[in-house]
Amino acid sequence: MDKNELKKIANLMVSSKKGILAADESTGTIQKRFDSIGVVSNEINRRDWRQLLFQTDTFSDYISGVILFDETLIQKTTEGESIVDLLTKQGIIPGIKVDKSTHPLALFESEVITEGLDGLRSRLEEYLELGAKFTKWRSVINIGNNLPSDFAIDINSYHLALYAALCQEVGLVPIVEPEVLMDGNHSIEECADVTLKTLNKVFMYLKQSNVYLEGIILKPNMVVSGKECNKRANSELVAKKTIEVLKESVPSEVPGIAFLSGGQADQESIDNLNAINIEAKKENAPWELTYSYGRGLQSSPLQIWRGDTKNIKKAQKEFEKRGLAASLAREGLYK
Repeated sequence: MDKNELKKIANLMVSSKKGILAADESTGTIQKRFDSIGVVSNEINRRDWRQLLFQTDTFSDYISGVILFDETLIQKTTEGESIVDLLTKQGIIPGIKVDKSTHPLALFESEVITEGLDGLRSRLEEYLELGAKFTKWRSVINIGNNLPSDFAIDINSYHLALYAALCQEVGLVPIVEPEVLMDGNHSIEECADVTLKTLNKVFMYLKQSNVYLEGIILKPNMVVSGKECNKRANSELVAKKTIEVLKESVPSEVPGIAFLSGGQADQESIDNLNAINIEAKKENAPWELTYSYGRGLQSSPLQIWRGDTKNIKKAQKEFEKRGLAASLAREGLYK
């Protein structure tokens, strides 16, 4: 493990004015997205969509790294250039999703566990050879009646730490993603309590696993009300609660926090990120606070593209607009 290299990559991933694009949708997830626009989800169409994003003129102005799916890491563009080379020549760091998605947690109804540790070390070595510099593993925590259980938080946090240790051993920067879902009618206070408990457990295990904290990126949820909450908290309260939770749980050695959009509406994810950065400056928060959005950047360009080559430029213009908004919000400067 080269700590200097891990730290260097992690800091580049949270560079000023930039965030991380999550383009790692599984085959099943991207099929749902393509179904919504009437496009067949095959390898060619998936390649064409991601190539459209990666070849946007100002892409590197607001994106520092891209989380890829297995398929994309080894694909070539229509011009025959590897996707990894296309990104690297723009100064964008290629990364890879390495978990095997969530599955029911045995004997715990409505709770899940992320699988993928079996054989992970050899897969990581292969990804490194293919050009990946960082990885991502997502764990999911549900809020509901008597949820989450202590065991669900504990086992998912433990797996995140094992994953992070394996990545650093190989020389890859791990994105550690514990997501407390916003599904449900819970209050922002409930979300804050569960998020704090989860993050404290995650960092307990990361430290016990000898993970080098200056060589990771944290990708948590923002502290928000549930989607079905009668009165959802505004951006100012989201920012206040989020910074409070982070200051109580995240060590200052962590170089950056890249928030997921987590099902928020496009504009909501921008407004909340902007408010969080304004609050962070007031509170002298020690980390870079940026974004790692998927739908928050892609959904409106996808609706414009619809699989038609004639719409590429228009879709790219919309992608630029979303990227610029996220970049400004990442600095607390969005109007």
